Amino acid sequence: MSDSKIYEPSAEFSSRAHVRSMEERTELYERARANPEHFWAELAQRELSWFRPFAKTLEWEPPFAKWFVGGKINACYNCVDRHLDGPRRNKPALIWEGEPGDQRIITYLELHRLVSRFATVLKRLGFETGERAIIYMPMIPELPIAMLACARLGITHSVVFGGFSSEALKARTQDLNATLVITADGGWRRGKEVRLKTAVDEALEECPDVRAVVVYKRTGSDVPMKAGRDVWWDEQDEQLKDAPQLEQQAEHCESQDLDSEHPLFVLYTSGTTGRPKGILHTTAGYLLQTLMTMKWVFDLREDDVYWCTADIGWVTGHSYIVYGPLAAGATSVMYEGAPDFPAFDRFWQIVEKYRVSIFYTSPTAIRALVRQGERWPEAHDLSSLRLLGSVGEPINPAAWEWYHRVIGKKQCPIVDTWWQTETGAIMISAMPGAVPLKPGSATLPLPGIVLDIVDSKGEVLGANREGYLVIRHPWPSMVRNVWGDPKRFEEQYWRRVPGSYFTGDAARRDTDGYYWVLGRVDDVMNVSGHRLSTMEVESALVHHPAVAEAAVVGKPHEITGQAVCAFVTLKQGDWNVESLGQELRQWVGREIGAFAKPEEIRFADALPKTRSGKIMRRLLREIVTSNSVTGDVTTLEDLSVVTKLASQHDEE
Repeated sequence: MSDSKIYEPSAEFSSRAHVRSMEERTELYERARANPEHFWAELAQRELSWFRPFAKTLEWEPPFAKWFVGGKINACYNCVDRHLDGPRRNKPALIWEGEPGDQRIITYLELHRLVSRFATVLKRLGFETGERAIIYMPMIPELPIAMLACARLGITHSVVFGGFSSEALKARTQDLNATLVITADGGWRRGKEVRLKTAVDEALEECPDVRAVVVYKRTGSDVPMKAGRDVWWDEQDEQLKDAPQLEQQAEHCESQDLDSEHPLFVLYTSGTTGRPKGILHTTAGYLLQTLMTMKWVFDLREDDVYWCTADIGWVTGHSYIVYGPLAAGATSVMYEGAPDFPAFDRFWQIVEKYRVSIFYTSPTAIRALVRQGERWPEAHDLSSLRLLGSVGEPINPAAWEWYHRVIGKKQCPIVDTWWQTETGAIMISAMPGAVPLKPGSATLPLPGIVLDIVDSKGEVLGANREGYLVIRHPWPSMVRNVWGDPKRFEEQYWRRVPGSYFTGDAARRDTDGYYWVLGRVDDVMNVSGHRLSTMEVESALVHHPAVAEAAVVGKPHEITGQAVCAFVTLKQGDWNVESLGQELRQWVGREIGAFAKPEEIRFADALPKTRSGKIMRRLLREIVTSNSVTGDVTTLEDLSVVTKLASQHDEE
């Protein structure tokens, strides 16, 4: 093999794995390639619980897909109810650790009760199948409970990350035409309260269609409650107890028989135009592929304690904290707070406390922990770990090696996973009992995933040529549409390389067929695994009264992968540049969220533009990366603008 040091699966790991050799993996992959519809139909019949069997596996009218057509199913039933008839009934479904140290262990039986009761609350409030809900909550068990209750009733949910501002929340609520918001008074982050209800109140001033706001008491803060709209979660639950017959019904709230293609959730992700895209995922296909990847990628066993450290506000949390693990009957750990609070060993303390066996985190977190040294993990017993995972962006080989040596004690395979909000589930990853690992490579596509690397004309490239990563054949968990904007869906994902899904990522494939994903090719930054549109940040900056124009690019960052760097020109006036830079950072934080604050703001007299007036962000990226410009400048209107920007940094 080539490109890198090779780590073969151990004989002990392979002997117990779902897929035990490269021969088994190849046979599975080729079976899926030869007849993908038969392959997925067989899995869907075997792995999911149906109320009515599907009549047809796939209807494909490019770029629109329908999977398991005619089937009736419910995601909540598959994640909760079907586990109650056997030994999983009393198995922990969720193990939750709050940042202050409080904890809860919720069995599948208890989860069924809590979800049924909250679904009954939503029904009593007048919500029904086909409506849409915004969920804006901290990382507490009530977040997946709310998601599952919505899924139980056929209410399409959209979880908004708790770090987003009221402006971002308003935009998503309006775009979705949501009628329900589920939130909390606040949550805890690094010892401070993150106030959520305040942001909800601000957002809903311009969202008249929202009929009810259900508020969970997490921090106990005094928050205003709007009469006729806002209700307390616990008070609504208490009311069920006042009527014995109603409470009995609440304990067994029936799940709705829903179409295979019923919209399960919409998750908003940054787009190159600055307006967030509502990525639509439906029920059966999404559920099947998240479930299968739990088995193929994480090699899930019945006794595993599995922990994905993501926030449920992102797709990783949807697929690999909630729907995938629970559909598979796993024990899934949730943690409310930050990895470095109250100390840098919080992750390792939780691994030791709950005997976590599968640990799935981001390269950003790994790089941050590398900087703190080895004494933090070495102070804890991590011997329960048997598999490590990485998600969110490519992991550099040095961080991979540290993760393998220090956390895995050279005993744990690392599954470096590539996928997207739009793909719904993992697309490229090792099957850890079968596939030799190369640090920095996501390795091979999973069964049913047909990939290529092409040039700008759509021509297939050979080994070790960098190009665009595309997906050639529909897959069950694929994005179905951009909410309310099918034209945008077609143009953004299907027009660039006709007949193929355009991922927006650059990659190369080595001589062994291993994929090396190199990052985004569009104007979307990846900051700590969070996709952030350059246009979104630029729009926030130019709202400030001092700013005439702004251009934003991602620059390499040792910890977060990329950091936000903003180039700003000012309107005429007596501006104090020293204080204005900090003011603009705070401004962006209020407009979008703290994670979007520019790390660096550079003030400029002018920005590099083409003769047609388009800002050349490519040149700005070169400046922040190398302090020089070597690329094509033939379309540049004024070369001196670039020269001055580059020399400004040299003088600093």
